[in-house]
Amino acid sequence: MSKSQESLSKTNGIYPSQDQASKAPVELDINRLHSLPSEQQNLYLLTFTLSLENHTCSLNHEEIGSQQAHITKELLQIVQLVAPVPTKVIRNSLGRCWSHLLSNGDRKPLYESINQLVAIISAGKNEKELHSRHVAVYCLGEVYKAAGDSAITLSSVTCSHLLRLVKIAQNHTGLRAATYRALEKLIGSVQGSLDESIAKEIWKSARGAASGDKAALVQVNACSCLEELIRSTVYFDAAIEFEALKTSLWKTCDSPIAPARRAAASCLATVLVKGFSDTADSSSAVKPKKSRKPGKPQAAPFEDEDGDPSRPSSPAPKKTSLKLELNLADLLSQLSSQYVRSSTSNRAKAAITHCYIKVLKRLDKSVVQASYGQISSHLFFELLSNATISHDRHRLLLTRKYVQKILADCLASQILAESGRLNAAKILVNDILKNYPQVVKEIPEPSKQALVGALNALTALIESLGSVFGSIGDTCQDALIQVLQHPSYTIQIHAAHCLRAFVLACPQQLIHCASICMNNATRELAHLTSVRHSHRRCFGFANGLAAVLSVSPLQPLYGSLEISSRALSIAINLLKDSGKAELRVSSTQVQVAWILIGGLMAMGPDFVKIHVSQLLLLWRNALPKPLTRENTAQRDLAELSFLTHVRECALGSLWSFLESNQRLVTLDVSMRISALLQNTVDYLDTLPARVKDEESSSRIVASLHFSDLVVMLRRRVLQCYTQLINFGPVSGIDALGESKLLSFAVTLFADPTYAPTSLESSIANSAANYDSIWDIADNHGFGISGLVQGQKIKPLPGEDTPPDQRHLQANARDDAQIDEALITPIFGAQEHDSVYIHSRGGSQLYHLPDPPATEVTNSAIALFAVVFPSQSPKIQEFTLEQLTTLMSAGALQRAPGRRAAVVINTALALLGATKVASGETSAESGDLKHPAVEKGLQGLLHGFIIDADRHLRRLGYEALGRLCNSSGNAFTTNEVNSLIDLIVSNRDPNARAGYAMALGSIHSKVGGMAAGLHLKKIHAVLMSLCSDPHPVVHSCAIEALAQVADSAGLAFSTYVSSTLGLLAQAWSFDTHNEESAMITTSNSEIETPTPTAVARAIDSVINVLGPDLQDMSKARELVVSLMDQFRRDTSPTVQAEGLRCWEHMYLYDPGHVNLSSYVKHLQKDLKSLSHPIRALATEGLYNLIRRNAQLVFQLAKEGFEEQIWLTLNDSPSLDGLTNLIEAWLGQTILAEPAIWIVRIQQVLTKSAATQAEEAPRSAKPAAEPDLQDEEVAGFATGEIKEQGAVATPEPSQELLRWQVRVFALQCLSKLVAVIGKELDLDGESTAGHVLQTKVGDVIRMAFHASTSSVVELRVGGLKLINQILVIFGSTPDPEFSEALLLEQYQAQISSALTPAFNADSSPELASAAVNVCATFIATGMVTDIERMGRILKLLVGALDSFNVKEAQEPAVGDLRGLSSNAQTMVRMAVLSAWAELQVARTEQQYLDRVLDPHVGKLLPLWLSSLQEFARLRFEPDISSHTGPLGVDESLDIIYAALNRKTLLKFYQDSWLELVDAIASLIEQDPKAVFAALDGRNSGAQTNGDHPQTNIAYRDEPVAFFFVLFGIAIEALVTRSRQESPGDITKILAALKKILSPAVAGNAIFQESVFSETVEIFDRLALTEGLAVQTVLIDIAKTLCLTHPSAGDEDTSSDLNEDIEQLFELARIMVLILTNTLPNIADPRSAARNEVSEEAVSLIRTGFGALVDASAIFPSIIRTDLYATILHVFSIIISTPVCQAAVVPQILPVFRQFVQKIVTDEPQSSSSPISPQIKSCLHRLLAILGVAQRREHESSLACAKNVLLATSVLLTTASNAIAEDEPLVFAALEATIECLQDLGLAKMAAGCLRSLLLTNPKNETDEAVAQYLFPRLITFVTSVQAAADAEKSRVLIEQALTAFVALFAEDKSKAAAAMSIVLSALLYKAQGEGKRVYQDTAKRFSELARGNLIPVFRGLVAGMESEMRMFLEQVIREGGGAADGRGGKEIGEKGDEGGGEPSIALKFHFG
Repeated sequence: MSKSQESLSKTNGIYPSQDQASKAPVELDINRLHSLPSEQQNLYLLTFTLSLENHTCSLNHEEIGSQQAHITKELLQIVQLVAPVPTKVIRNSLGRCWSHLLSNGDRKPLYESINQLVAIISAGKNEKELHSRHVAVYCLGEVYKAAGDSAITLSSVTCSHLLRLVKIAQNHTGLRAATYRALEKLIGSVQGSLDESIAKEIWKSARGAASGDKAALVQVNACSCLEELIRSTVYFDAAIEFEALKTSLWKTCDSPIAPARRAAASCLATVLVKGFSDTADSSSAVKPKKSRKPGKPQAAPFEDEDGDPSRPSSPAPKKTSLKLELNLADLLSQLSSQYVRSSTSNRAKAAITHCYIKVLKRLDKSVVQASYGQISSHLFFELLSNATISHDRHRLLLTRKYVQKILADCLASQILAESGRLNAAKILVNDILKNYPQVVKEIPEPSKQALVGALNALTALIESLGSVFGSIGDTCQDALIQVLQHPSYTIQIHAAHCLRAFVLACPQQLIHCASICMNNATRELAHLTSVRHSHRRCFGFANGLAAVLSVSPLQPLYGSLEISSRALSIAINLLKDSGKAELRVSSTQVQVAWILIGGLMAMGPDFVKIHVSQLLLLWRNALPKPLTRENTAQRDLAELSFLTHVRECALGSLWSFLESNQRLVTLDVSMRISALLQNTVDYLDTLPARVKDEESSSRIVASLHFSDLVVMLRRRVLQCYTQLINFGPVSGIDALGESKLLSFAVTLFADPTYAPTSLESSIANSAANYDSIWDIADNHGFGISGLVQGQKIKPLPGEDTPPDQRHLQANARDDAQIDEALITPIFGAQEHDSVYIHSRGGSQLYHLPDPPATEVTNSAIALFAVVFPSQSPKIQEFTLEQLTTLMSAGALQRAPGRRAAVVINTALALLGATKVASGETSAESGDLKHPAVEKGLQGLLHGFIIDADRHLRRLGYEALGRLCNSSGNAFTTNEVNSLIDLIVSNRDPNARAGYAMALGSIHSKVGGMAAGLHLKKIHAVLMSLCSDPHPVVHSCAIEALAQVADSAGLAFSTYVSSTLGLLAQAWSFDTHNEESAMITTSNSEIETPTPTAVARAIDSVINVLGPDLQDMSKARELVVSLMDQFRRDTSPTVQAEGLRCWEHMYLYDPGHVNLSSYVKHLQKDLKSLSHPIRALATEGLYNLIRRNAQLVFQLAKEGFEEQIWLTLNDSPSLDGLTNLIEAWLGQTILAEPAIWIVRIQQVLTKSAATQAEEAPRSAKPAAEPDLQDEEVAGFATGEIKEQGAVATPEPSQELLRWQVRVFALQCLSKLVAVIGKELDLDGESTAGHVLQTKVGDVIRMAFHASTSSVVELRVGGLKLINQILVIFGSTPDPEFSEALLLEQYQAQISSALTPAFNADSSPELASAAVNVCATFIATGMVTDIERMGRILKLLVGALDSFNVKEAQEPAVGDLRGLSSNAQTMVRMAVLSAWAELQVARTEQQYLDRVLDPHVGKLLPLWLSSLQEFARLRFEPDISSHTGPLGVDESLDIIYAALNRKTLLKFYQDSWLELVDAIASLIEQDPKAVFAALDGRNSGAQTNGDHPQTNIAYRDEPVAFFFVLFGIAIEALVTRSRQESPGDITKILAALKKILSPAVAGNAIFQESVFSETVEIFDRLALTEGLAVQTVLIDIAKTLCLTHPSAGDEDTSSDLNEDIEQLFELARIMVLILTNTLPNIADPRSAARNEVSEEAVSLIRTGFGALVDASAIFPSIIRTDLYATILHVFSIIISTPVCQAAVVPQILPVFRQFVQKIVTDEPQSSSSPISPQIKSCLHRLLAILGVAQRREHESSLACAKNVLLATSVLLTTASNAIAEDEPLVFAALEATIECLQDLGLAKMAAGCLRSLLLTNPKNETDEAVAQYLFPRLITFVTSVQAAADAEKSRVLIEQALTAFVALFAEDKSKAAAAMSIVLSALLYKAQGEGKRVYQDTAKRFSELARGNLIPVFRGLVAGMESEMRMFLEQVIREGGGAADGRGGKEIGEKGDEGGGEPSIALKFHFG
């Protein structure tokens, strides 16, 4: 073990090594401890304790026995220490030691340990010993928790001493809390064995502490103790005890501290769940439901303050039974009766909500799911409908929020499964919504608030269920349409919002819902004057229609242009007719019209752009310039109300326009809108400030006063201004107008006297009892803004993300929203602003719109923020002075509530202004750098920073940090110094905390570089503040220190050591945690825990150190030790921050992290109930799996895989889990395909949880195939028999959520796609073989998915089947080779297709099914048309349906009534399917019979689709329609731009297939195709029986050429980054077909067309890969060969444009070669290190294309191209990386090229080719010289290739070179020299042979032969065999003998040559002896053959006798290997005669 690892294991202590366990026990050196300075004693004691814990935990059972006594002694010694006092960390460590000893060791010392600890607890009453008692109490609790069941007899005594200690510890909060915690552990250990009297004493004490103790920690632990008593004993099950407990807990529920409230709620939930019984008073349990549900809140009597009227319904137990027994109704009534009391505070309501949630979670899930109707009815009728709640707006909205939390976040998300949620939706629809209006007399109409609650709950269920909700879509639609008619505006808005969610989840209902709403609205508008409440119903239907229309852009396949156009026409007509109607009717018409227009604005700029001018005219008429104030004063109140209402409605639609159509807000439009808004502001100025009490008859809207209308108008104009300035043109509003807006905004949010008159009484009453602005509960909050909600600050318009999300997430609890609602004076609601339904529609970041008055303040602040920075310094200074004056106004001193609101509003405004100035929003940043402005801002912000309100302090220091960032270094320096001085001088804790956070914010916002000058001072100050005893100060200082470390980066590294030491001390101090002795400190620490800040600071330090942690052992040990403590802490926030620390530690220093332990802890945290912990654990696992997935799963505990999927099922919105699974899949997809298939199969059939209840019978059976077709019925029957492989869950089981199953199916699809690509590259792929063996399982999974009830699953299943068909469609069955693999699965595939064509299908599903049909037919599984059955019928029927001449309403199967977009989608799928078959028919002959009858229909449809695609591609974005629309223009043409994006995708996916089909059809029947391409009808039907290959070339292109050409070129130009090179290759392949002369003619060579095309090719050649470049070369070559001037031999000197085009095409080829080998263009450039196979093919293709293209160039410039080719060749042959693979490929091409050029040119040395040949030869000789140096590995190969090239050049182009050319002889000499070069000799010999044996020979060849012959003779005679390692001499000898044979016809020349060769051979044989006889004999045999035999005989006869004898000897002795006949005969003759053989008689040399 290394030292670093050893130190880590010492500190970490989780998995200690074996050698540590054998070490001697650790002993505490007391003397050394006391000798240390006091500040070091705590650290020393902490270090020792942790070491002791590590040592103890490392001991096994045997080792504990020998050391247990010693360790116990050490523990007791630490417990009894007086100084230093053991702190919380030490107490926890000691407790873990005792727990480990007693759990894993001997329990004999148990009694002794307990007695010793009890003795310490009971020793005297000295308060100085309380610290020791505190340690003893904690350890005692841990002892009992570990082994208490063995010490039951001591439990009573122990409890007595602990209870006495509670009385002694009245001044020590931590001790009292620890006592109750110890009692809880003791009770949990001894359970029912606890003495009853002792239990009652504990009960009494804990009850008193829970309700009366002022310390929240004591209350929390006391409640936990009570909860344990209830859970573990039966002494308190009586009803009387429950009543007493309930009284105490209600007091605790009113605690201002959230943990205390949650503890009380948990305790109460425990007793309620324990008392729950299904059979308890079942008859009476129903009575409350019957008595409460029917009643309306108006008819119910008001309850008294003490709630006495509710007492008779309280479920008190019968007198005969003492045990508490409650049925569900009585249980819930216990909570509701307290909730609805008028005296119950909001804090208590929050606690009761917690209790509701805990009760529902702890009850059995089957009970909750079966009782959803009862639970929801209880919440709607007992809570929401109660008069106490419904008559108070704030209480109502708070309760509505809590009810939604219970039903949506608890029940729907965490308890109910998918079927349970669907059943719950049915209950809401059938039992509540459908009861309005009253249908059955016995069932009363639900109340208004009950309907609102039901609608909200239903909306959440719809959003959760998604497309599954479609099974009850019709029922829900009817109910929602009915509820829209409710006279209540609130219900209408909520119903419209629910309808929007419904249509979004079930888009098939969109057109139907819109039609119903429109028709009903039109009907009601016609009866406005005759029917009561008709105007209210109009509003409901209008809002519903607007909500539905806003969904159209999100569901483009299901929208209807006709309905949208009709809605606009209705709105315009209403506005026109409104002037003729009575005032109220006109008001209704105007409001309905603007609602509809607002909904249409959400459809986006593509719809709105053609109506902009019309809309501007309508807005100008609605927002005219106001008349004078006097004229306004003369109008009556009704008229003013009407004018105000009209303007407000018009501005609502204008705001929607500005939000959804920012692209249309040009400078002109912006100026017009600005003028309209200014008119509205002027109108507001003319209105009277106050009006007398108005009569109801004068109200335009019955529920709204005139003042309400004015407020709403102000809200709208401010919202529009803010939107216009943020997203409109910069110069849209002039400077003067902006300055007026600034003053207007300041008046609205900071005026001391401003308050709506309707709320004055509420404000007065609240001000009298004012405590804090955040405790106000009137939903107005003295005019405070709603932009701030506690620690959350809503973002400004255009701001990217809210700040500090990291910290907020870490501090967030799953139930934190319940408690956060208590610090929000204002709640939002849907009814506050109906425009939100369609303008934002749920996409807003922060939930719901605030009330109109609050929205005025919000918008004024937002407007101030964007306008203030852009003003001049004088205006800014004046505005700041105005704000200062307003905040110090005397009126505010008498109204503290309004003053707090004004201050917070001002702080928000300034914070927003600094955000804008810092560039954090989309608005113009402006400038705040003027000294006066900076000083004014500084003064205001300093006032905010020192305020006691921590939320206001945060606004101040956030703004101050941004101000320093925007103002520069000088201001920052002064500000930092000022803050430090103020910290030193100011002792107020709030001020010091604010200043500390300001320093952190400044450093964070300014950044590490600019703030580096101040780092030392800031760090020193913050370090001193971290030790401040006040909890607010040290918590803020540590938080600021973390910010400084984060922003400083490496500059902070010098301060790491001191910072770590301080953070370690802060972690260990009892003054820095909730167990402090002081109540105030403890309570403060509970609310803002310092340990969380410490953990966050440690994470910042880790990020500062980064990889340096590996070298800093001491710092690392301390950090790891602290991180270990974080992991063991009980606080969820500390654990979350600790997880982040571990994640970063492993990132920077993985070697010092125990990976096994880390993985197991992450696996454990994945099950955490805390969402932040679960998210961080997921993130950590993702990072680990991304590195090495297999290792992570090996280290994890068993069941990890299943846990991941179940966690995803519980939290489907957790993106990290899907990323984790994708990373896991990506790493193991090829290694473990079989495992993944099984794994996904299990996920698709896994049950999430067993449900006891039966599935609702009304639900449609999921996915049963339609058995009407006999063929499909047979397939289905076969499938049912084969389903054994896929385990289908039992009916009582619940599958995983459909979202999880869809994701699993996507993973399977990805697996199949990856393996398919692998098979394309390697047909023997192992993964492909595995997939082939598992294909049956895959098809079964796809079948089950495609027949499910979820659309997404069905589409995914069909796509998966299509993938399998593409990959294995033509694969034979390995067991039966005569059959295809997939033939056995035809039944499943056909059955899977059937539901896709039913009437309830969808266009996506039908399109996917059509693709599968085409693929199925094209694979060849069924070649008989009669057997194709319904699949082919569907394709043919769909084709006939989409043929315009034959059908009016397109249909696919039974699917009809599609929208235009959906028709296009299915149409393109059908045409693409037929195109696929057309392309496949070239390989599958049976497809001729399928296609021949339909080609005549298909070709026009294909061409028209391509023409439509071109029109969509190339039409301008802005429509030309500006005036009246043409009568004959269809809606599709008018709104073409609206559908353009949607339709383009369908065409984009199919056009390549259509082009391929047309191209393949050209080869079969060009006459018919050209007729169609030219726009003519062919005379005969296309049958394709006799394909024609002689296609006539033409000069003019076909009529459709430019359509096809434009599509392809535009696709290349505008392709997206996501497109793969394969897509570009397909486009280029299609373009090549389009450019064929038969289609394009000569059009491509037009100057403009050609130049654009070449530019695109250039860009592709420079940017794309090798595959694309290969296709480009092919296209360029084809264009060259088909060029009009190709082969033109006109030698005129004028070069026309055609030649330039040829040059451009050749340049593209050279350019691509240059990209592949950069040294072609620049020899100094380095070539690639290696050349892939694809690159070799590219070079071969490119070089060949150049050679082919050179032939068609005119002769006048052909020579230049020849020179280029020779240069390219010489570069390639000299490039090292090309020697092995490239040069052998291009040498044949080079030979052909040389042959071509010497053939085409005059055969003389004076031809223009001769210099180029000589130059090339010279270059080759130079390359050979370099290669012979052997400077790199490829030199030898290069030399060989050069020799070959030289040989090719000299043998092929000899007629172009003079016979006396020196270069030729130099080349020959160089080649001869290579004969003696090891490695080159053999190659040189071969080349010389080729040169010598050239025949016939020209003059140059003769000269070469004459030069070579004597030199080769010399080589043969001079070189010894020993020196000829490569046997090159033998090759030369063979060449010489073959050379002699060339003169066989000329005896004289033959004799001369043979004599020389024969003499040379004999000379060699004489000199070298018998070792060369064999080879020499072979040569003699070669000479004595054929026509040379006479010559040979003559020469032998003329030899001297000695020479003849020697010749005979050579032949005889070497004859064994000689050419048999002569040698053998010589041998036989010699044997027979015994004398000298006679050569002349027996030799047969022929």
